[in-house]
Amino acid sequence: MTNERKNEGLQALGKKIDYSQEYDPSVLETFQNMHPENDYWVRFNCPEFTTLCPITGQPDFGEIRISYLPDQRMVESKSLKLYLFSFRNHGGFHEDCVNVIMKDLIKLMAPKYIEVTGFFVPRGGISIYPYANYGQPGTKYEKMAEQRMLNHE
Repeated sequence: MTNERKNEGLQALGKKIDYSQEYDPSVLETFQNMHPENDYWVRFNCPEFTTLCPITGQPDFGEIRISYLPDQRMVESKSLKLYLFSFRNHGGFHEDCVNVIMKDLIKLMAPKYIEVTGFFVPRGGISIYPYANYGQPGTKYEKMAEQRMLNHE
């Protein structure tokens, strides 16, 4: 890890971690965006996302895709992995998980724009693909969020 990154105060990167057995947004960490003047996409795919049905307690499997335009802070990827793993024993409907993930990331790093999509494996013959997005209020990113929502398939 570079000296610049060491000064960021990251705790998870490069260390053995005990995985949380409960939903835990406190594991999320950020670092300084080196190019806040640029608009660019950062995308994370978590193809092995797992949560529990809050009614039956049965596991639900899916893929979570997170895409965002960073502002001043960016989410550190290992902490994101630990955070998403913390949903493993969490009882949450698919739509709730997608919205909780998005809101936690907004609170963490205040991105210019973010969208989170869940692609959940069918249960009972039905697939659920919830989508949520957000753009900073009063900016072109708020308009972008509206347009992307209106044109979402």
